[in-house]
Amino acid sequence: MVDIARPESVKRKKKMRRVVYGAAALVGVAVITLAVSRLKPAAPSVERGTVWIDTVKRGPMVRQVRGSGTLIPEDIRWIPATTQGRVERILLRPGAEVKPDTVILEMSNPDLQQSVKDAQLAFQSAEAAFLNKKADLQSQYLSQQADAATIEANYSQAKLDLEANEQLQKDGLVSDLTVKLKKTQATDQANRLKIAQQRLKMTEEGLKSQLAPQEADVNLKRAAYELSMRKLDDLRVKAGMTGVLQLVSVERGAQVSPGTNLVRVADPTNLKAEVRIAETQTKDLRLGQFAEIDTRNGIVQGKVARIDPASSNGTVGVDVILDGALPPGARPDLSVDGTIRIEKLDNVVFVGRPAFGQDEGTVSMFKLLPTGEAVRTNVKLGRSSVNTIEIKEGLQPGDQVILSDMSNYDQFDRIQLKG
Repeated sequence: MVDIARPESVKRKKKMRRVVYGAAALVGVAVITLAVSRLKPAAPSVERGTVWIDTVKRGPMVRQVRGSGTLIPEDIRWIPATTQGRVERILLRPGAEVKPDTVILEMSNPDLQQSVKDAQLAFQSAEAAFLNKKADLQSQYLSQQADAATIEANYSQAKLDLEANEQLQKDGLVSDLTVKLKKTQATDQANRLKIAQQRLKMTEEGLKSQLAPQEADVNLKRAAYELSMRKLDDLRVKAGMTGVLQLVSVERGAQVSPGTNLVRVADPTNLKAEVRIAETQTKDLRLGQFAEIDTRNGIVQGKVARIDPASSNGTVGVDVILDGALPPGARPDLSVDGTIRIEKLDNVVFVGRPAFGQDEGTVSMFKLLPTGEAVRTNVKLGRSSVNTIEIKEGLQPGDQVILSDMSNYDQFDRIQLKG
């Protein structure tokens, strides 16, 4: 017996088989997609030589702050104009060595020259009037002295005459009336002498009071004349100290008013460092702290002597007085770097300062694993220094971390180090 093929059932079986295969394929794709979606992204590779790696340590850490600045003289003097004038000559330019009497520039003022002459004549006139008055009073005094001397001589003669007549009276050669007459004459001369001496004393005492107005006028005119002379002499502007001329702030032909700063002179042998420190690092600065100034030709020790009370452009000025001798080539306005020692911390955990992270803050850092990978770790920071920072939490001594800027890998929790 022969079976007869049924085309309809065959087609049905094939169709069912295709449906099953399609469903299985869809399920497989879904499973694979789900598995792939749950896979973590592959860790990116980073060349080891391109990042800065440091090891966490425990021990003493010196806290320091650093800034740049310049050397400036401690003794700086501005020479101002004491009177109005016109600059005629500039004899020296910045860089010249000067002494107190060195003339730097010369000015002119015709009105001042005339006022000096007027003041001189007024002084000479007052002095002449004073001398004439003094001569007249002295002449009067000498005349009274002569009168007093004459009266004193007459009194002496009257005393001698009285003594002689008293002796003759004892011998009975003269009468009592004659003796009484001689006594009266002697008494009269004594009274005259007493009055003359009193008048002479009063005249002597009155000499000063009578000369006082003229003497005061002379002193006043002398002071005015000397002041004018000083102003005239100040037209020849002098350095006033030993040092180096730093600046001439006027040019030839300029008209200047009293009080205008003309030149600046400084002593280059006595310098200090003016360092600018970021205002965020100045909260622990104190007077007297030790500092090191790098002149790029040697390091000089010093101490903090002054701290600006206010910040400017995000920095605070700090003056450092230098204790040691300056190295060769040190001069005013030389650029320097200053490092100030804040304190020494004992037995703390610390590491090199990372590219990002502030004092007492939390930062994310990559910690190295023995497998060659580095994993992201949250680290709590403490007090900082120029190149190091204290670790409070998140790392232990011996851990190795990447200090470089890793902001390009913020989306990854781990990286693979190569090389």
